[in-house]
Amino acid sequence: MGAIPTQREIVSRVREAPAHDAAPAQHDAAPAHDTAGPRAQGRATMPGSPLAPGSARALVRASFDEWTGCGLLRPEQQRVAEDAMVVVSELVTNAVVHAGTDVEVDWWLEEREETAFVVEVTDHHPSRAPRDHPGETPYETPEFGRGLRLVASLAESWGVTYRTGAKSVWARLTGRGGTLPDERQLKVAEILAPEPPQHAPAHAHAGAGGAERGGCVHRPERDRDWLNRGALSFLAEASDLLAGQLDENLVAALTGQLIVPRLADWCAVWLEDEATVRGGGWGDSGGAGGAGGPRLARVWHGSENRIEELRHALEKDPPCAQSGLRSGPEPYPWPGAALGPQGTHGSALAYRLIAGGRPLGTLVIGRSGPDGIPDEITGLVEDFGRRVALAIGAARQYARQATISAVLQRGLLPGAVAEIPGVRSALVYEPCDKGGPSGDFYDLFPAGDGRWCFAVGDVQGKGPEAAVVIGLARPWLRLLAREGYRVADVLDRLNQLLLDDATEAADAAARALVAAGGRALPPGDGPQTRFLSLLYGELTPLDGGGVRCTLASAGHPLPLLLGPDGEVRTAARPQTLLGVVEDETYTSETIELMPGDSLLCVTDGVTERRSGSRQFDDGDGLARALAGCAGLNADLIAERIRRLVHEFGGGQPEDDLALLVLQAE
Repeated sequence: MGAIPTQREIVSRVREAPAHDAAPAQHDAAPAHDTAGPRAQGRATMPGSPLAPGSARALVRASFDEWTGCGLLRPEQQRVAEDAMVVVSELVTNAVVHAGTDVEVDWWLEEREETAFVVEVTDHHPSRAPRDHPGETPYETPEFGRGLRLVASLAESWGVTYRTGAKSVWARLTGRGGTLPDERQLKVAEILAPEPPQHAPAHAHAGAGGAERGGCVHRPERDRDWLNRGALSFLAEASDLLAGQLDENLVAALTGQLIVPRLADWCAVWLEDEATVRGGGWGDSGGAGGAGGPRLARVWHGSENRIEELRHALEKDPPCAQSGLRSGPEPYPWPGAALGPQGTHGSALAYRLIAGGRPLGTLVIGRSGPDGIPDEITGLVEDFGRRVALAIGAARQYARQATISAVLQRGLLPGAVAEIPGVRSALVYEPCDKGGPSGDFYDLFPAGDGRWCFAVGDVQGKGPEAAVVIGLARPWLRLLAREGYRVADVLDRLNQLLLDDATEAADAAARALVAAGGRALPPGDGPQTRFLSLLYGELTPLDGGGVRCTLASAGHPLPLLLGPDGEVRTAARPQTLLGVVEDETYTSETIELMPGDSLLCVTDGVTERRSGSRQFDDGDGLARALAGCAGLNADLIAERIRRLVHEFGGGQPEDDLALLVLQAE
């Protein structure tokens, strides 16, 4: 296929017709506008991310199922649907990789002399023409530049239309293709589907040109056809699937299912500790086979009853890299005895899985029979292995961050909540981001002299910046309370502490700016605002029953007091956030919790939970929800408020949620 001719830019304010009708097509076979309009159609807009090709395929596949069910497509026209899956994937992949903008996908059926499927993919980077390079650099992924050749092979006609600020690539498919040979070994569906294992009976999979040799099928024709037609979609789909995995063991399992039986009869994935250093050849006793060597994470075979025996054989002969950080294939000993009579002879290759200059493991594939592994398959597996390595690296990075965040989160929260005589407490704490430190925190601790203190706070922001403030505030709260400072005094001193810390951070940022010669500082290196909303209180059990509660709210949602009769009232007055105003003086209120009274303390993850334009606390929503909890114990009140908040929003929470219920017994 030659280079695509360019078109003059045309201006179209209103899109009343498909792009290939709004301007003359670039190929003689381009369809004319069907004045009757499409029989059935669909449209989707999606971000230009690696997930877009898979999403587009799923949407178009659903449309074909619907059209077939409605009788718009006859069963014998299924070939159009099979070709459409490949073309949609290639056009969307091309737009994602080479344009990098949001992608609009339109598809419809046309009825003239015959039924045709038309797909049009629009991006918003018209200055970048669709790539059609005849070759590729050694560092370029093989699918780049080959997608349009595949489209040209499958489409009756196709072309490109340029508009102001947009470029549309379209293709029209009738199931007959444009440049395909008359005799095809396999339909697209057979190419994209897993092929039968080589050790299966001959009558189960021997096709045209499928001469059998020693129990295995001679399949060079199948390999060539699959590589020319299905390899690109395989890599695109594999990238989609691997990108969504956050566990290295799941990546290894998925790798086996993707390779077998498309590319090999069996495969194995070893994972190794990044700190492990090995040398020598494959299976060197001084290398990977010792302690700290690679771990056999997954073994996959086309026949499940061979997997365990193959695993035992491979565990005795783990790979050990010969050439350091080289991902290319190296021979691996053939485990013939573990593969049965039909697997006596074959070829196996090992690929190091390397990402970011670090070895992460080894991928081994094997094919039975005397023909060996074709160079095309070898190159494809090497490219696939790079994707596997990147997925494993991303999964490990996620695991490291999750571990650090979990340790940090445990350090920022109390190990246990204190038990207070005559008071029953219940706590709900739900960070929005499970992988990072929360901006909400709580504490309930003894302060000595028959006093207990509680705190519910919310730091501006999340992540490390929030962790710094919480790590500063919570220990100081405990220290000041145990030193005998009263509620208002604690807030005064904590406010000054945050201001002093912010001043020191600003001075440090100024010094860094001077050292950088006036250049802009990287994000996060400048002074950080450190605001804190806090509800802080002190509890003292009374001799005659009940609890005296002295509390103050600094920019925090006000606590609510629920009486046994269902009456609800606020228990504090609003005051300024901590860390904002110099020399601010805070005051406190004192109330008595009589038996049956309940005090509800929440963060703004409760009050500001959204449902469309409404918030949970609009119209005193939280007070009304609490009034319905009359007669319930502390645990049931906390659970009911939590459930109501979740039901109000419907989707996943967008903010951290913390609530504390204190009930006098």
